[in-house]
Amino acid sequence: MTWNIWGHTLSEMEDWIVKNGFPKFRAKQIQDYLYRRYIFSFDDMKQLPGPMRDWLKENAQLVKPEIMSQIQSTDGDTTKLLLKLADGSLVETVCMHHVYGNSICVSTQVGCAMGCIFCASTRNGLERNLDAGEILAQVYAFRELYDAPIHSIVLMGAGEPLTNYENALRFIRLCNDPGLLNISLRNITLSTCGIVPQIYRLAEEGLPITLAISLHAPNDTIRNRILPSSRNFKIEDVVKAAHHYFKTTGRRVTFEYILIKDVNGSKENAEELCRLVGKMNCHFNLIPINGTEHIQLFPPSWKEVKAFQDILEKNGKSTTVRRQMGDEIQAACGQLKRRYLKNGD
Repeated sequence: MTWNIWGHTLSEMEDWIVKNGFPKFRAKQIQDYLYRRYIFSFDDMKQLPGPMRDWLKENAQLVKPEIMSQIQSTDGDTTKLLLKLADGSLVETVCMHHVYGNSICVSTQVGCAMGCIFCASTRNGLERNLDAGEILAQVYAFRELYDAPIHSIVLMGAGEPLTNYENALRFIRLCNDPGLLNISLRNITLSTCGIVPQIYRLAEEGLPITLAISLHAPNDTIRNRILPSSRNFKIEDVVKAAHHYFKTTGRRVTFEYILIKDVNGSKENAEELCRLVGKMNCHFNLIPINGTEHIQLFPPSWKEVKAFQDILEKNGKSTTVRRQMGDEIQAACGQLKRRYLKNGD
């Protein structure tokens, strides 16, 4: 049986190489070809002896996703890729080009079971989990395209990372591995709908990553409408888990709050939100909704967004209003995939 050599740490590669009778240093050469030089053909790994290259072709495989669609925003700030995996599954990944470096948003599942009303990824439900190597391949698709430094990673694409816990955590550790991306754990953000038991579990991992929680409402009534999966966990328990994460890790939690006109963006909603989190040290990322073709939901006016933000800040809360990037290239979760399946482009 062939071994997939993609998505392994140097020590894992060394163990496999040595077990199969080759010198340990050959593992580092293979890692450099894959993750530094983006050479994916064994024939082109010229530092390896010919017999070893022939052996690798017989006993190893390198499954690389195919780029099916690539679009870039007119301002050049956002690029989105649609990737086809080995089994034919399609996943999206986005690169946001900031002045301080590239930020890559990765998907952790094919489809999603969470049912968020504003997200196109959930329309057909969950198909399967991605393994850590498939998530890592999304990042390297951009590395290969741009050969530019990656500043940060956000697990905020299609899927719920905390219901694909082991693969999501392995991916994070691979990103931090000096032999691969060597990205600081503090520059990695995991976004969750609020899977309460897994938030407590994550707090004990000892990883100083940023936790972002999709709150989106000040009470259960509104939240259950926006995020149907939230019926499994009361909003007070989600906030309590977030507070535990902060106390355990020392890392301030970000609450994602999508603003939808006439749904959750009133001044009364803002006041209730302040009462919900109390004096907790947290940050609010306010996100005017990016509409998709399958919903009729719209963002509040800028005046309403600013009024909402002002109330939070007057109550001592740190806030940002997310800069909208990639609207015209359908950068929100699932939009490009749906267009490709519908139109073939």
